[in-house]
Amino acid sequence: MTDGEPFLCGASNNHLECNRTDKSHADPQFVENFRRKLKYFFMSPCQKYRARGRKPWKMILQILKIAIITIQLISFGLSNEMMVTFKEENLIAFKHFFLKNYKDSNKDYALYTRHEVHDHILYVIRRYLHLQNLTVDNHAFEKIDDMFTPLSLCQDFYRHAKISPASETFDIDPHVETECISIYPISPYKNDSLDNDMNLTLDFQRLLAVNIHFKVKAINLQTVRHQELPDCYDFNINIMFDNNAHSGKIKISLSSHVQINVCKDWNVSGSTDSHFRLIVLFDCVVICSCLLSLILCTRSVYSGLLLQSEYTMFVSIHHHKTVSWSERMEFINGWYILIIISDTLSIAGSVLKICIQSKELTNYDVCSILLGTATMLVWIGVMRYLSFFQKYYILILTLQAALPNAIRFSFCAVMIYLSYCFCGWIVLGPHHENFRTFNMAAYCLFSLINGDEVYSTFKKLRDKTYLVWLFSRMYIYSFIALFTYMILSLFIAIITDTYETIKHYQKRGAPLSELQAFISECRDPPNSGKYMMDEESSSFCCLCAPCVYCT
Repeated sequence: MTDGEPFLCGASNNHLECNRTDKSHADPQFVENFRRKLKYFFMSPCQKYRARGRKPWKMILQILKIAIITIQLISFGLSNEMMVTFKEENLIAFKHFFLKNYKDSNKDYALYTRHEVHDHILYVIRRYLHLQNLTVDNHAFEKIDDMFTPLSLCQDFYRHAKISPASETFDIDPHVETECISIYPISPYKNDSLDNDMNLTLDFQRLLAVNIHFKVKAINLQTVRHQELPDCYDFNINIMFDNNAHSGKIKISLSSHVQINVCKDWNVSGSTDSHFRLIVLFDCVVICSCLLSLILCTRSVYSGLLLQSEYTMFVSIHHHKTVSWSERMEFINGWYILIIISDTLSIAGSVLKICIQSKELTNYDVCSILLGTATMLVWIGVMRYLSFFQKYYILILTLQAALPNAIRFSFCAVMIYLSYCFCGWIVLGPHHENFRTFNMAAYCLFSLINGDEVYSTFKKLRDKTYLVWLFSRMYIYSFIALFTYMILSLFIAIITDTYETIKHYQKRGAPLSELQAFISECRDPPNSGKYMMDEESSSFCCLCAPCVYCT
């Protein structure tokens, strides 16, 4: 034989052997074994059980994970809900406590006279000095090295400003300067002489803002009733008197940045750590389940990559073709990738949850994102097993088929949408509160697409000039007609057309790829007993010189 003659590669005793052959194609027996190997790889868990008695451990594990991860999420959600409620109620309490005559219905809390500004600033300071005597909660001042941290009152103003609206002249230095004074809780200020003792002077021509900043500490005790250790909270409160517009209206806002800390010393009478141990044990069960699922799914992805390499080599050698990327991706199960991501997030979130429960960390937001996303992906990942039942899997098939066309269509629609957002922001912003900023304009237009706030949008438009009024009508009418009646309908038509195509394929059969056509030639049913052979026996003929595949 010459070196140009092909090799025949077969499997014997778990070792590949290569023999020269005078045929330009593979031995039919080896091709059939390889085809059967491919068919087994794409079988459903139930078919694999009938073929080799292989129990569907991954499917059972995913169903188990849904139950335990959902229970874990609910448990953490109830704890997280108490934390969120505590922060929100404290914010409302601070507004009522520090802002004079504040009401929850006040959407626009503002002052209009100099006397009101002085009075409200002094009111905040007096409330702060008498905080521990007036509050109904366990609020207290912050202490650092046995010293109370002070209240800081800062003024932001122009370096120089001389404004005369009557003569329409001004002289201004736009550089901003800041002056601050500190007031300690133990300061000997009296209510009657507080204004004189502080010597507070406000130059309203130059004034941009007054910021009052202080810290208040509190403990969330409601978690004790749910057998959880309380957290200690630091509320960094900032009250801002905003005069940046110099419009005669000074807006007041109170914001609170919350920092959750582990309490330094604690004691709960009659408490035991049995409940805590059970929670940690359950979290460890979740971690072990997700870790096992991660290993199994990673192994399946790796096996798919190996089989993809074998098939690519087979097609290249015996058919002198290259396998398309679409066929290559059939070996990579996207559902396994989704499950791997969800398992990784679940493990990270569970570890962080254990640290939160043991009061080593207080990253509630990070833990919520990890556990929430993981739970969502776990529920979606189980839909992978519905893919073996076409009638139940039609939603995923439709989305998968329609996604490319939907993305291309959405790209064009977004360009038109952004053009309307910019136009509405610039033209209608000065005349309509829903278009005051670019983000508000985007929100308003999206609401119009869904049919929300159509009447209120028309009603709130101010007809200051006939030109603006006419433009606003043309703008809104054209937007609603274009997006609601045309673009949205076309988008739905893309999904509907894909759905009808999928239903047609289910009735009369879908076109097969070369890989699927190659596998379909295998007529052996799962319970034929031919799949019980060792996986390595499904080798194939390699045409190479020397035989590089048989090493």
